[in-house]
Amino acid sequence: MPVESPNTSAEPALDQGAEYRARYHPRRGLSIPSVTVLDSSGRVIEAEQRSVFRFNAQKGLGGDIIFAAGTNGEWNRIANSERQRLIRIQADELARINDDLVGQGRTPIEAWAGVTGGSAQETIDNLKCAVEAGANAAVIAPLSIPGLGDVAEFFQRNVSGLFDRLGRWVPVFLYDNADIAANPRAAHIRTRDVKRLSRLQFIFGIKVSAPRRVLGNYTKGASHFKDKGEFGIYVGDAMLMFQVFRLQEGATGVIREYWNRYLLHNELPVGVVSGPANVFPREWQRAWRACYAGDDGLMAAYRAPFEKFDAACQFAGPAEKPANKMIACLKEALRIEGVIESVEVAGGTPALTGSEAQVFGQRYAQLKGLLATSTDATWISR
Repeated sequence: MPVESPNTSAEPALDQGAEYRARYHPRRGLSIPSVTVLDSSGRVIEAEQRSVFRFNAQKGLGGDIIFAAGTNGEWNRIANSERQRLIRIQADELARINDDLVGQGRTPIEAWAGVTGGSAQETIDNLKCAVEAGANAAVIAPLSIPGLGDVAEFFQRNVSGLFDRLGRWVPVFLYDNADIAANPRAAHIRTRDVKRLSRLQFIFGIKVSAPRRVLGNYTKGASHFKDKGEFGIYVGDAMLMFQVFRLQEGATGVIREYWNRYLLHNELPVGVVSGPANVFPREWQRAWRACYAGDDGLMAAYRAPFEKFDAACQFAGPAEKPANKMIACLKEALRIEGVIESVEVAGGTPALTGSEAQVFGQRYAQLKGLLATSTDATWISR
């Protein structure tokens, strides 16, 4: 929840900075970037959206973090007013869910709000909305903001200035995804900018949809100004976690493992961000735990079905090239499960045709059967 803001300038007093950091550490575990349930006019359907958040939570056995208004939530394809509605709905519904979890002695789930907008000012307005709504953290994709200019200066002045005016703050996480970069020639945040941003006391980590080498660049940059565990790296390419956490065997395996650790500067990610976890929150939670524990057998049991789900969302496109329709498939699967009724996607998001929806339904049923035979009932989403 938002707390009173300390000095949020680039170089706060040491005692204030130490107190600030002591109040928050990046949440470990599974982050689910929730889909956004839309009607035919592109407005969020509140009742069904709340149903998605509850399904993602799975009464404490699903996501550790629920992330609204991210790429899977089609943030860049809906109106900014709807982004803000979504942020408020999420914060309210997660507060209700957490009341129940705390009453049962379970760990609360963090509500992260994607606040990136179509301009710097729109992003600041969304961040203000997130703070006032009661979000636990905010996520900003700086390279996706058109005309932003100097990335570090935006956080040092605009974001810090907002927190100072409000007298409250929320932890901020960066989001790096080349697919949504405003300038394709600037696909990733520069390491030197990560170093500068790491000095800010409200920056706590980054979600990265990129190879291990890029993950390592951010780990290296953050290590200059953050203590161990204060800056969290979240794997955005979810299937990569099966490689990052795999324990290698034999002489060549040990060499590969040392190389992997070298690429990550001896820091492992603290979490994974999985879009398919919208549909399989319990399954992805257990897979994350298996990866973090280095349980090779359980990792293998989940990796194959998850790869099949990715394949199930591929359909023939122009010139027979595969077209990824993941978001539409996630909504169709949630419809099949009775979580939502609307499978509308935002303009620009590839939709399923009637025949494709039927084919996906068959693939999904087969995949569910496969998962049911490879795990126990506790870890089957419902």
